[in-house]
Amino acid sequence: MLTSMGVSVSMLASGSRGNCAIVASARTRILVDAGVSCRETFKRMKALGDDPHSLSAILITHEHSDHIYGLATLAKRLRIPVFMTGATHQAWARALRAENGERPNLEKLERFESGHRFQIGDIEVKPFTIPHDAADPVGFTFRTEGVKVGFATDLGYIPASVRDHLRGCDVLVLESNHDLEMLRVGPYPWCVKQRVMSRVGHLSNEALADFLSSDYDNSATFVVLAHLSQENNHPEIARRQAERALAKRGGLFCNRLLLASQAEALEPICL
Repeated sequence: MLTSMGVSVSMLASGSRGNCAIVASARTRILVDAGVSCRETFKRMKALGDDPHSLSAILITHEHSDHIYGLATLAKRLRIPVFMTGATHQAWARALRAENGERPNLEKLERFESGHRFQIGDIEVKPFTIPHDAADPVGFTFRTEGVKVGFATDLGYIPASVRDHLRGCDVLVLESNHDLEMLRVGPYPWCVKQRVMSRVGHLSNEALADFLSSDYDNSATFVVLAHLSQENNHPEIARRQAERALAKRGGLFCNRLLLASQAEALEPICL
């Protein structure tokens, strides 16, 4: 088992085929998104020495399948509260009904509103609105034991409101989805490329680098690049651009830069 002391962040899966992470304190463990199957979530947690039945709650950012694919089965197996906005729940329920004709049932549904703090165990959660083409997409900050963790993925750009929420984070998980040139010449249809590049699409390496070099407050001990596209990005391209941006701020040696993967869990970040 992982140590129960301190705060940790575990990126179980990150990318276009499924997203899932854990934010944990000494007493509370929150699963952030459920974008891979229940079996794969359990497998990756166990590979890290973690017990799936130790989870306290599931928290959902938005209803796209790479964030909710395993939700119904996980909620049924674990019987723990599921937190999402009302609009996200409605969109997810409609999609499931359209797919299999059944009305989804979450035994312990908890609704929240963007901008309103709430508590899960000893972790304070603050959801904030992000620009993405979903019903009511949110990012999160988590505060516990004097540590602040920020999650902002699946956003077309970083508005001032999001920048404000991400100030003072000790761990910062940010989208670095695509390389602009790889996307432009890549295999996606033009309509999909336009959607990805739009202000409600996904954050490019270049856009993230601009944030890191100009608006980032340089406070995080760890910066995690997340939601990298397998078709339109390469880990070393994303890493190189982020490192250059951090170096401009004198932050290369202050920040530990990590890349979350679709294929395997990242070793837990412990604070």
